[in-house]
Amino acid sequence: MERTPTLKPLLLLDLDGVLRSFPPMSAELAEIAFEPSLLHRAITGEISDEQWREAVGPEFAATSGEVIAEALALVRVARRQCFVALLSNATTRLEADLALLGLDGEVDAVFNSSRLGVAKPDPAIYRRVLDELGYSTGVFCDDDAKNAAAAREAGLDGVHVPDTAALRRALAVRELIPPTVLLILPDRDEAEGVAASLLGSGWGPCAVHRDMLAGEDDAEDVDWVVELTTAPDGLPASAHRAELDDLAEQHDGFTGEG
Repeated sequence: MERTPTLKPLLLLDLDGVLRSFPPMSAELAEIAFEPSLLHRAITGEISDEQWREAVGPEFAATSGEVIAEALALVRVARRQCFVALLSNATTRLEADLALLGLDGEVDAVFNSSRLGVAKPDPAIYRRVLDELGYSTGVFCDDDAKNAAAAREAGLDGVHVPDTAALRRALAVRELIPPTVLLILPDRDEAEGVAASLLGSGWGPCAVHRDMLAGEDDAEDVDWVVELTTAPDGLPASAHRAELDDLAEQHDGFTGEG
C-alpha cells in the first residue's frame, strides 16, 4: 500500500470503534482477552494473533467485525482532499481483516501497532507515523479519549470521537468534509422513507435523527432530520441545494446546514 505523502492534509484514524464494530462479548471472555499484560503482548507483536486467541481459549473465535457504513461514507468524502491513514492497536491479523472487509482500498496507509512494536497511547507511535509519512502534524480521531490526548502530546490535533456523529462534527469543523445539507421534515416515517430512497439513489450518508433543538416535552411536534453530505455525482450535497429545497418542500419540510 502506498505510503508516499502528498501535500494534502493528513487525516489519521483509529479503526475499532471508528470504522469497525464488533458484536458484544461476554464479560468473562472480555476479562481474559483484554487482560492488560496479555493484550499488550498481542498488540505490540510479542505474540501473534493465533497465540493470543489460544491463550484466551477455544471460545474466543476470530472475527473480522463489521464496517460502520456511515463512518466509511464520511472517510470517502474526506479522502478527496486528505491523505487518510489508519493507526490501530491491532494484532497480526489486521491486514487480513482489512482485506476481507474491503477497507484496505479505502485508505492510503495502514499502521499496525503489532508491526511497529509500540501501541497507543505511547506518544512514540504517533511520532513514528508522522516521521514515516513526512508530516509534522495532522488530525487524529480515536474513540478512546486517552489515545486522542496522547496524540496531542505528540503534535497532532487529537480528537475524541466516541461515535460517528462526533466523527462527522470533527471533520466538518476542520473543513475536511463539505458542509452537510439537512432535510428537516415533520414526520418520522416520511423522513426514513426519503432517507432510504436517497440512499438507494447514491446519496450519503442519509442518517436520520430527531431534531436536536427540540425539547423533551415536544415529542408530538418534533422535526426529523435527514443528513446529506454527498450527491450521486460525487459533488457535495450543498451543490444540489435547490433540488433538495424542492424535495423538502414536497414533504412539508425545509432544509438547513449542518
